[in-house]
Amino acid sequence: MKNAIFGFISCVLAMLVIGIVMLFSTGAFATDAHGDPTYFIKRQSLWLGIGLVICLIVSFIDYQLWQRYWKVVFGAAILLLALCYVFPPINGSHRWLRFGPFSFQPSEIGKIAVIAFIAQWFSRHSKESGEFLKGFVYPIAVSCIILALIAFEEDLGATALIGAAMVVTMFLAGSNIIYLGISAMGGIAGILTIAWLMPDRVHRLLAFRDLDAYKQGSGLQQYQGLIAFGSGGVEGLGLGNGRQKMEFLPFAHTDFIFPMIGEELGLTFTLAIVFCYLVLVICGITIAMNASDRFGALFGSGLIFLIALQAAINIGVTTALLPNKGIPLPFISYGGSNMLFCLLAVGIILNIYRQGVTKPPKPALTKLSSTRVLTRI
Repeated sequence: MKNAIFGFISCVLAMLVIGIVMLFSTGAFATDAHGDPTYFIKRQSLWLGIGLVICLIVSFIDYQLWQRYWKVVFGAAILLLALCYVFPPINGSHRWLRFGPFSFQPSEIGKIAVIAFIAQWFSRHSKESGEFLKGFVYPIAVSCIILALIAFEEDLGATALIGAAMVVTMFLAGSNIIYLGISAMGGIAGILTIAWLMPDRVHRLLAFRDLDAYKQGSGLQQYQGLIAFGSGGVEGLGLGNGRQKMEFLPFAHTDFIFPMIGEELGLTFTLAIVFCYLVLVICGITIAMNASDRFGALFGSGLIFLIALQAAINIGVTTALLPNKGIPLPFISYGGSNMLFCLLAVGIILNIYRQGVTKPPKPALTKLSSTRVLTRI
């Protein structure tokens, strides 16, 4: 367990440092920097400071309070997501709540709410986890309230991310794999159908099929991202020497910061980041397996997979292996809302670890760990 927590914390800190360094390199060239080359680094440093304080506080708060008050978190997420439709749109969509100079994305709370609900549901109904109603229909139906609100905001990436993490958590909890497989295919079909009804999303799907034909339009980001990777090669052009950030690659400091790492620091650093995420998953799951109760195991695993899947989607998009969708790279991309969510999740994992080493796991958890995690993952 000591090795797991050491590896977990080391990977998080390493990625936070890389994120700040790369933001310092790329943020000065962003078109929305308001003429201040340090604009984004100052704002991200503020969010990082707030996030670290939240992480520290949460690490000392009993994670079982999330089980006790999940309805409050779930209700708050629904309310804030609904308020997005009241506030004026930002960048053409109702995903944000703006308070003066700051804006916040409520879908980040939705992530926590859904995973907390799934974890508490299957911790209470462990014996019925394989049933159709209590092990599949009811948890899916309740979770879809938040998923629907996010989908109607036209944030299909966050919808897919939360849905995937939810399915993985249910799988670990013992839900029927056939039901989950059918729901996953249905979810993918539904998201593709909604995307096909949105002109800009259609162009992104078409660009994914033929990137060269759309390199001046919907495929611009991915095309320039591949150029960045190619320019960097194995060793990179050197920190600060990247060219794609000079208005060739839009949003190089946010969703497409991974290609900038490849261009400036090379293949070695990009592979090191992928390795950090792999270690993060392994250590995080190890910590969750040793939680003091079933809720902690499921809650911790769900949060880890949220971060891991988000990283996988971002890397897949920026390397043109997936259709373009704006999802930040955890701990590295610019963005206050996602930074707070990631560090909040880290704080919860740390508390699960602290209680796991002071309280022996319950017998029901041993079954979850050995049967679901060790044999299925």
